[in-house]
Amino acid sequence: MKLLHRRQFLHLAAGATALPAFSRIARAQAYPSRPVRIIVGFSAGGTTDIGARLIAQWLSERLGQPFVIENRPGVGTHIATEAVVRAPADGYTLLMVTGANAINTTLYDKLNYNFVRDIAPIASVIRSPFVLEVYPAVPVKTVPELITYAKANPGKINMALFGTGSASHLSGEMFKTITGIEMVHVPYRGSAPMLIDLLSGQVQLAFDNLPASIEQIRAGKLRPLAVTTATRSEALPDVPTLGEILPGYEASAWIGVGAPKNTPAEIIDKLNKEINAALADPKIKARFTDLSGSVLSGSTADFATLIAAETEKWGKVIRAANIKPE
Repeated sequence: MKLLHRRQFLHLAAGATALPAFSRIARAQAYPSRPVRIIVGFSAGGTTDIGARLIAQWLSERLGQPFVIENRPGVGTHIATEAVVRAPADGYTLLMVTGANAINTTLYDKLNYNFVRDIAPIASVIRSPFVLEVYPAVPVKTVPELITYAKANPGKINMALFGTGSASHLSGEMFKTITGIEMVHVPYRGSAPMLIDLLSGQVQLAFDNLPASIEQIRAGKLRPLAVTTATRSEALPDVPTLGEILPGYEASAWIGVGAPKNTPAEIIDKLNKEINAALADPKIKARFTDLSGSVLSGSTADFATLIAAETEKWGKVIRAANIKPE
């Protein structure tokens, strides 16, 4: 009789152990059962917003529930990020993560959240370069010529950058630090007003998002000297990378998807798998190429590694240049 009881106990114990695993699998299979929000910290129409909408459309079609974009721009993406940090960790509120999140970790002394701790990485999506470009009247055609010209004319070149503490700003500051040249930083609130002054010759040089400048470059109204990513851009294959001239230099704009911490791993894995499937789709890849970007597929661990590396890199630049938020 005791043996029977023991067998019954072991059987029940085994069943109880299996229940959490079954529950997790069932939860992942059922997800999503209602619409999912993707919070974007920028206005509609920009690269981050367009990328979010491409991924949202794919996920909606594949998973059978609407993935709805909600734009919450302002305060350096803090509004959007905090909204997701405070949301339930159930997979129904996601964040479009960008380089701004990695930068803000150091740029701002006091935040109401710890980004690395409070946001779980799901998947990276796209990486796109900044382009180092000059007004055509500037007498340089290569980066070495620019460095020589700038050293011969210290403080006489105006370097246009948009957003204090933005990746554009930090790309320019890193360039100045590595080359040791002196240029006057002229800040702008966005790429569009910056381009107006660059195209009129009011400023001589800029670090801009390639998608924003590509048509002006193709029209010959701006001269590209280099792109900032580790590899050349398909949109400008004849333009070198800064790393080819300044070993170790790399900067880029990138986006990915995150969720509140403690979101079930099975849901994160499911989303990662579907996002990577999207990035492997020829039509999606072509759309991102149109944005002058390259797909950035990988595991959740790969995305976490990228975030950590970017946070460390930009933290060093911010501290060295003593950059403070506006």
